Amino acid sequence: MSEKKSMKLKFKGEKSHKKRQDGEGSTSKKRKREDDEGEHETDWVRPQQPTHIIGPTFLYHASDPPVCIAFDSTRTRVHLPSLPRTDPETSESIPLLSYEPKDVNHVWVVTHVAGTETINLRTPDGKFLSSDKVGLVTAGREARGPQEEWTAYVTEDGTIALQNVYGNYLGIDEVAGGGLALRADSETIGFQEKWWVKVQYGHMKKAGEEERKRKEIIEGMTTIDEAGTK
Repeated sequence: MSEKKSMKLKFKGEKSHKKRQDGEGSTSKKRKREDDEGEHETDWVRPQQPTHIIGPTFLYHASDPPVCIAFDSTRTRVHLPSLPRTDPETSESIPLLSYEPKDVNHVWVVTHVAGTETINLRTPDGKFLSSDKVGLVTAGREARGPQEEWTAYVTEDGTIALQNVYGNYLGIDEVAGGGLALRADSETIGFQEKWWVKVQYGHMKKAGEEERKRKEIIEGMTTIDEAGTK
């Protein structure tokens, strides 16, 4: 009997973790805990706030047809491939909020810039999403600088807007021939600048736990300071 191949998306620099096979091991306990909570670590979920956008991240737009932000590693360029409108197995329409990445090149690895509210978006092979002053979007650098920094905002409808260091927003732009291109030159947030975002539950959960710990530490320090002044 052949070994079942893992469907987990893998990224450059990501550490592999060996699972314990015994039924009483930490892996089985962890899986049971996830089942009880209703989510698995690799499930794709919507972040509720900017700090939850971390780790493998899928960004797509509700255009017609829907498109996602992807990286063409062969041509070394960012592009917007179309997403299917219908499920190839059932021929049923795919609800907008049900999309998940099916290709590793459709996923960006998000990290937070220490001491700031900005994030970096990295391709699976280690290049960063970048925007220059006129709004040209590329992903050719392996080093991070101000042009590789983005600030995420949650809009009123739950979508995410990404602002570059120049104060402009990442969005889609119609080009000659009816195609779409990625630009970052809009000064305001409209339909074209709103992105649906999915992250993996395990990364979002960890980020939430770390955020709660930081708040507890700050609140504890505040309490101590207040007690010392009395």
